[in-house]
Amino acid sequence: MAITAPLPVLTIDQQETPTVNLNVGVSATLAANEALAERRTRGERVLPLAFGEAGVPVAPVLRDALATASHCNGYGPVAGTAELRAAAAGYWTRRGLPTEPGDVVCGPGSKALLFGLLLGLRGVDIAIPRPSWVSYAAQAALTGTRPVYVPIADGPHGPGGVPDPDLLSAAVIAARRAGRRIGAVIVTLPDNPTGTLAGQDVVRALCDVADRHDLLIISDEIYRDLTHGGAAAFLSPAEVAPDRTVVTAGLSKNLALGGWRLGVARLPGGARRLTSVRDRLVGTCSEIWSAPATPVQAAATVAFSEPPAVIERVARSRRLHGAVARAGASLLGSAGVAVPPPAGAFYLYPDFGAHRATLRRRFGVSTSADLAVLLLRDYGIGVLPGSEFGDPAEALRLRIATSRLYGEAPWQQEEALAAGDPAALPWIAAALDWLRRAVTAITE
Repeated sequence: MAITAPLPVLTIDQQETPTVNLNVGVSATLAANEALAERRTRGERVLPLAFGEAGVPVAPVLRDALATASHCNGYGPVAGTAELRAAAAGYWTRRGLPTEPGDVVCGPGSKALLFGLLLGLRGVDIAIPRPSWVSYAAQAALTGTRPVYVPIADGPHGPGGVPDPDLLSAAVIAARRAGRRIGAVIVTLPDNPTGTLAGQDVVRALCDVADRHDLLIISDEIYRDLTHGGAAAFLSPAEVAPDRTVVTAGLSKNLALGGWRLGVARLPGGARRLTSVRDRLVGTCSEIWSAPATPVQAAATVAFSEPPAVIERVARSRRLHGAVARAGASLLGSAGVAVPPPAGAFYLYPDFGAHRATLRRRFGVSTSADLAVLLLRDYGIGVLPGSEFGDPAEALRLRIATSRLYGEAPWQQEEALAAGDPAALPWIAAALDWLRRAVTAITE
């Protein structure tokens, strides 16, 4: 599997005018998934821990809804059908974010909506956490918006997804002195790649910085319903700073519908700033994808309406993801590898820095990309290096996605969803043991 170099993220004294970067390669996560699939077609055994696919089957109620709507072949409204926007508004309202249908814009995945939002930023830079999801910096590069990495709070093992508020404030001030302006910040709650959740005090501090420096907050909450501690642990910036926060969400993670490509964005119409952002986003939508797929919107309407079958499905998925992620963290910790305790989604972000000397002496490993290549080449394990997420190349951190361990067959995945201790199921236990043996072999 080829590991691509991270996109350059400029410091505040570089590049007077942002330019559109048309040389962005295939997203690291998608490239890794395709590379592992090719190895499988050649008959090689692989352990796929690189791609963040939720790894469970489609809920029957949603499969039936999609089939029922298969005759719908019209374009529909640019922002999404009235029924879907009303359902999404209800979804957010039930989570303490009062929302009107007119506040909602739908698109073919939250990823597309994020890109549309970045296209709408005019003449400003955007702050992103270090580390952060691979596509934030890539999308900014494609749109000509300059991304500025700001480290997460409490160092590399702290809660990810939110830039350290003090460092964010300092970055905004430094940019201003250099004649530039950071006008927005992206946060991820819970976080990809670290699998952690920023505390409520960090979120409030971030919102205070945004108020002081007049920043737009884009809150990527695609994993919100997969917070392991439940709703009580979660605080959206939109609750604290509603007039300056855009929230994005979708169905690809909580309901494992990544291939259906359906996302939603919340932009409250009562806020003048967000009204203009919404108008620019809808204009962008109209010129790029016209409207989301109508049959998928019909099924998504059911999903966001949250009938009991959907609520139960998400609850089981949340338990499964948390249990297997914790089992993975435990085995890594037993091998002396530091890893932040997982608090959401299905990711681990282990740091092999304590084994740097051993890895360099025995295997010539000096970067996270070297470490990822070693695990794939010698052990058939696909992971992503931390450098893909903005970390320094020499930091020996990896992102591990545990969500593809639930089994290849739908019956295995359904059994995993129902199990009280899914990590004890034979196929999941075998996969975890595969990882354990590899980590032990390279760190001993």
